[in-house]
Amino acid sequence: MSLKEYKPGSTFPGTIGRTWEQSSPAWPQPLRAKAGAPNVLFIVLDDTGFGHLGCYGSPIRTPNLDKLAKGGLLYSNMHTTALCSPTRSCILTGRNHHSNGMATITEVSLGYPGYNGTIPFENGFLSEMLSKQGYNTYAVGKWHLTPTEQTSAAGPYDRWPLGRGFERFYGFLGGDTHQYYPDLVHDNHPVLPHKTPEEGYHLTEDLVDRAVDFIADSKQVAPDKPFFMYFCTGAMHAPHHVPKEWVDKYKGQFDDGWDEFRKKVFQRQLKLGVIPPGTKLSRHDPDVAEWDSLPPEEKRLYARMMEVFAGYLEHTDHHIGRLLKSLEESGELDNTLIMVISDNGASAEGGPHGSVNELKFFNNTPESLEQNIAAMDDLGGPKYFNHYSWGWAWAGDTPFRRWKREVYRGGTTDPFIVHWPKGIRARGEVRTQYCHAIDMVPTVLDCLGVEPPQDIRGVTQSPIEGVSFRHSFDDARAESHHHTQYFEMFTSRAIYHDGWRAVCPFPGPSFTEAGEAFGESAITEERLRKLDAEGWELYHVAEDCSETKNLAQEERGKLIEMIALWYVEAGRYKVLPLAALDRAVFAAERPQITKDRKRYVYRPHTSPAPENVAVHVLNRPHSITAKVDVDGDAEGVLLSHGGITGGYTFFIQDRKLHYVYNFVGEREFHIESAMEIPAGRTELRFEFEPTGEPDLDAGKGAPGRGKLFIDGDLVAQSDISSTMPLLISLGEGLTCGRDDNSSVSTMYRPPFTFRGGTLREVVVDVSGEHLHDEQKERKTVMARQ
Repeated sequence: MSLKEYKPGSTFPGTIGRTWEQSSPAWPQPLRAKAGAPNVLFIVLDDTGFGHLGCYGSPIRTPNLDKLAKGGLLYSNMHTTALCSPTRSCILTGRNHHSNGMATITEVSLGYPGYNGTIPFENGFLSEMLSKQGYNTYAVGKWHLTPTEQTSAAGPYDRWPLGRGFERFYGFLGGDTHQYYPDLVHDNHPVLPHKTPEEGYHLTEDLVDRAVDFIADSKQVAPDKPFFMYFCTGAMHAPHHVPKEWVDKYKGQFDDGWDEFRKKVFQRQLKLGVIPPGTKLSRHDPDVAEWDSLPPEEKRLYARMMEVFAGYLEHTDHHIGRLLKSLEESGELDNTLIMVISDNGASAEGGPHGSVNELKFFNNTPESLEQNIAAMDDLGGPKYFNHYSWGWAWAGDTPFRRWKREVYRGGTTDPFIVHWPKGIRARGEVRTQYCHAIDMVPTVLDCLGVEPPQDIRGVTQSPIEGVSFRHSFDDARAESHHHTQYFEMFTSRAIYHDGWRAVCPFPGPSFTEAGEAFGESAITEERLRKLDAEGWELYHVAEDCSETKNLAQEERGKLIEMIALWYVEAGRYKVLPLAALDRAVFAAERPQITKDRKRYVYRPHTSPAPENVAVHVLNRPHSITAKVDVDGDAEGVLLSHGGITGGYTFFIQDRKLHYVYNFVGEREFHIESAMEIPAGRTELRFEFEPTGEPDLDAGKGAPGRGKLFIDGDLVAQSDISSTMPLLISLGEGLTCGRDDNSSVSTMYRPPFTFRGGTLREVVVDVSGEHLHDEQKERKTVMARQ
């Protein structure tokens, strides 16, 4: 007798008698995918411009991604939102970023439906949809889709990956992380890397290893069960980290600078057909220095920064190749629908001169050309948190204008590759149909023959806002089904409609032309009216894809039509009210999971407290008090916040009490007790008292005097003349009883876990007056996207 199954919720088809032998069984049917259903793999690169991949004309070697393009399709007209979290929300839900409440990153959320940083449950994730179709679902790498205040061990966890339909997760929750000392989360708990940089650790390799393992774990048990994997590298976001041998492959290859890079890439793009014949190279950006005008030492530095980026990208491609090879060797590659995309254009967050420690950039601390030149040989290694200058971002978006965070095509038009040998006949062809990140979900559902669910976990679902482009797979001449698409990012606006594109940059086409830097511009009703009257540009991108000929005057009627259409779309998708990143926006009150307090209690063996929820000690008097039972050989960290790029640490070493303040990786201020710590129950305290005001324009926090106390007795004091004004850490949070990942101080090797006694608790008191400048602090928030 064959096994009888029935759909859960339907009538039991067996028979039930008084005893087992008088009855016949039937079983609720297990959830199974359709026979032959393809695997789905999204590969999301970070901050990778249209002109960065080899198959898009770049001299940077990306053979594995190029191979996907050669064996599949390369799309030349794919668009994103110009920023990471908003785009990622589109990729996973098929809805626009404002519909997802993800107008920007969650760190600058506002109390409006399109801006609250909280993706509603009625906007289901593809992972939630496919898990109901019998798929395994995995997320690996960068997330950055959980409200900032919900990323600590206190949760809630319903908007972590496992709360949004992914069965397994391994990666990091924030916008970026150190590639050698990452802030890792496995499922719902933090973990440490399994080896050190000295032992060869790098995050990209680790992510690929874990991705391969996730797939293999399931396939060895259920080989016919398909998977959906959302694989997101930390690359190519800063820090640009890669072993030196990869960097040296490109030595000297960028010595002719970003202007020549653009020209060469542009010619390759024309030859490859990724841009239409007759396309013009967009203008030299007014914010970018002419390469030939730079002094020789700056050229050497900037060229090396690009060598690091190039090595980083080739290294990333190499490890993606390992993932693809594992699929090929297991026989899964041909029936895996792969989509490769970048979340936005190349990043200009390194500023005009680049950075060897982005913590300086985020703290408004000036870069020293001399220090940066001295660091050149170590760029790419774990010592620095480096980012190239924005001339290379501009070049990476060839042939388009501008970069990430802005809505010219340099910010919104990105590489996109589709590979599915079993489902696509065409090989190595270019597709020009207009597409947007919101189209990925409906295309996948179309390929799988699956209708969008009416409800997920009892929540009625909103309509999918993207459209499928599956019809373009085998028909290069097929018309696009995506006719209209709005854009908005920090009040920069654009609208596409059937080959036309209107753009209203904010604060202007460039910072130079606007006379204002990013983050320094407020939007008012009066200014908005002026922008709508005078600030819009119009491009016929069907004939001028690189936006070189502004037709706003010649086609005034068309422009007015486009502006009106933008407002229609804005109303439909919750885009209003417009908000630039000015003082009022940054100072807006946001909900927290706990009330603000003046006393924070930390205990050993607990999870790290992320930067956004850890005690904020900058620019304010504060004390750190450790209650310890000390044995004769006690040593180790009592409390630590930050890492090699900057932070502070309070510890015992050689029977003495120590405090080290690491100012942006540049200088360590060390205070050491004059006496040894006695055995037994003791109270160890550090106090900081500001002796001056912070100078945020100079990138300096409040100077002060640090003091050490043992059982109430002053045992050491010293001035700390340089403190960080805005941000302590680039991801490495606060830990009690140890210093995880990279070490704050060179005086010990991490984790330097406390031993030789009992550390009961550490109390941080911040009841003194907090000196801060909200206007300058807002720049820090925006830097990490």
